[in-house]
Amino acid sequence: MDLSKALPSFLLKKKNIVSLILFTAAFALVFINIYHPFNVSNWFSISKTELLFYSSLVILTGVLVVVISRVIMYHSAKRGKHISIGSYFIWIAIEIVSMSLFYTLYELFILHDSRPFEEAFKVSIQNTALVLLIPYTVTWLYFAWIDNKEKLEAMSEGVGEKTEPSGMVLFKDEKGTMRLSIKLDDLLYLQGADNYVTIHYSDHQKHEKFLLRNTLKQLESTLKPLEVIRCHRSYMINFQKVKLIERTREGLRIKLNSQPAIEIPVSKTYTETIFQLFGQIH
Repeated sequence: MDLSKALPSFLLKKKNIVSLILFTAAFALVFINIYHPFNVSNWFSISKTELLFYSSLVILTGVLVVVISRVIMYHSAKRGKHISIGSYFIWIAIEIVSMSLFYTLYELFILHDSRPFEEAFKVSIQNTALVLLIPYTVTWLYFAWIDNKEKLEAMSEGVGEKTEPSGMVLFKDEKGTMRLSIKLDDLLYLQGADNYVTIHYSDHQKHEKFLLRNTLKQLESTLKPLEVIRCHRSYMINFQKVKLIERTREGLRIKLNSQPAIEIPVSKTYTETIFQLFGQIH
């Protein structure tokens, strides 16, 4: 596994982060009340129902570490910070250590555990690793399966926009009538304005344009499988033509591998998607 490779984008989606937190919390509750780690059975001389309530309260407090961590991760990615698989593993290790420290201090100072700090902390790390790594692994596999399923569906929906093996892309107007067919390798970018899209492409090293009555939103779903993706509310780019991504005073800009050079702005809304795809390809 290439640890420098960009973290899969599905792990940074807001809905998936929320699902991961909820699943981790639920797993932790089941884990602590069945497995009884952290000497939980000795916490209180109370009924099992009351034990479930108090132990659940402590576990959910510890899960706040995950909540805070994932919120920071989400906003870091949204601001365009590159998060690699390696840094993600380090991030998880910090979560485990932080939560373990919380449980250890709770045991020593609130429950008056007689064990030395080192021993209590070691056991806490082992149990916390199980509490976090099992649901993290399950959700990663599940999100990857959903992501692959969605990509396959998108490819099957967009297959009609390609002409067999020729690498051609068909552009249809808002009524579904084909107006332009060009090679994907010649397509540079699309620029939308109201109900019209200007298709920019190269023809024998000359920059050409074609005005199509349609919207970027209509074209987006069919072109995405071809890696012609949205980077701005007014632009879609052929990602095969991306040469580099540059951060300027005005924000992120994409430079296309063309003559003359073409620069396309990247809005904050699409920054995460662009960085993730750029990392996966390059």
